[in-house]
Amino acid sequence: MIDRRKFLTTVALGTASAAFLSACGQSSTAGQAGSAENPVTINYTWWGNDDRAERTRKAIALFESKNPDIKVNGNFTDFAGYWQKRATEAAGGGLPDVMQWDLSYLRDYGQRNQLLDLSTVKINTDAFDKSLLPSGQIRGKTYGIPTSTNAFAVYYDPAKLQSLGVAEPDGQWTYKEFNAFMLEVGQKGNGAFYGGTDYTGVWWMFNIWLRQNNIQAFTEDGKLGFTKDDLKKWWNTTAELRGTPALVPEERVTQLAPKSAMGSNVTASEVTWDNFMAGYLGDSGAKELKLVPVPSDDPDNLGLFLKPSMLMVASAKTKYKDAAARFIDFMVNDPEVGQIFKTSRGVPASKTQRDGTTFEGTDKLVVDYEKSIEKYLKDAPEPPIVGFGTLEASFKRVSSELNYGKLTLDGAADAWFKEAEDLIKQNA
Repeated sequence: MIDRRKFLTTVALGTASAAFLSACGQSSTAGQAGSAENPVTINYTWWGNDDRAERTRKAIALFESKNPDIKVNGNFTDFAGYWQKRATEAAGGGLPDVMQWDLSYLRDYGQRNQLLDLSTVKINTDAFDKSLLPSGQIRGKTYGIPTSTNAFAVYYDPAKLQSLGVAEPDGQWTYKEFNAFMLEVGQKGNGAFYGGTDYTGVWWMFNIWLRQNNIQAFTEDGKLGFTKDDLKKWWNTTAELRGTPALVPEERVTQLAPKSAMGSNVTASEVTWDNFMAGYLGDSGAKELKLVPVPSDDPDNLGLFLKPSMLMVASAKTKYKDAAARFIDFMVNDPEVGQIFKTSRGVPASKTQRDGTTFEGTDKLVVDYEKSIEKYLKDAPEPPIVGFGTLEASFKRVSSELNYGKLTLDGAADAWFKEAEDLIKQNA
């Protein structure tokens, strides 16, 4: 776990170090191109498993074959270790030239001038949905370009429902109807499996509910846009289901980790990101899983949006801005790159890349789902506030304590709000 105070300190130190290096003339060669005889070398880093590493190396080799004046030195690590390395590098002013990035950390680095404003270099964004681009922008500057998208959905196992005699949902439902569905599944499951998990403990589902009610999660000045009463109303949505077969008990969820309850065949449904499909199928061994939209009490406003499953960013102090921009443009737009990754990074964000990619099986299910919700999609939220990763983790933790019965509803709301307000004040 990254210590947030140390993290912010190292980033701040990195800003000062970077400024010093710039003053010493580090950026004087920025933008210089190489040649086939004497190529420039840029460093690229990403997080992921061996499968993503293999795909990424294929994409790098393809880029180098088409751009002989640029070499790409690539390396990767796991998600947790990734951010500790970035914090250490930022402290020394030495971030890699190009990086895979997560939305949760964009504001942390962007507002501290650690990332390059990509609107100052040549990257083609014509093929991107305009509702998606704001997710990579902060105060008029573009710090991240989405590689791919994902959206929230309700997964369900049709075979389990059929075995219980429960009708498959069509995704046009209110929260009351969704809760009734989970309760019916859990009761008919008779201990074999539960209806689902407590979706009110998931920050992004709470964010969707806020959007359904036209409430901002965060204000433009980095404060909370919702009240304690809003949070209590949300957590109260599943109050009547806790302790019933509708929801898998919290202690069972903990025992099953790191696998999900659905991946462990303990539930018949799950509310989460659509690009988890391959993982759920692999873990559960299910022959088929289906996706439908999340519930909403307003049928015309599902609160859905496309979130960048990841972004491409560049260091503000890269000596090779042109080379970095060409690599980013290639990774997000080239159709052959789409063929390499399919939906392993999410659905390709660029229409050019998406249209040039053949989707089959699991990949097609995810792509088809995102097509089916197009009419409901609204602008993606701007990058979360500084320290969001900590807030998201505490949201899950406090919700778990509510489910364990360790906290009352009022106590849970008070606890989370105190953590949130302390962190916001610390980063003001």
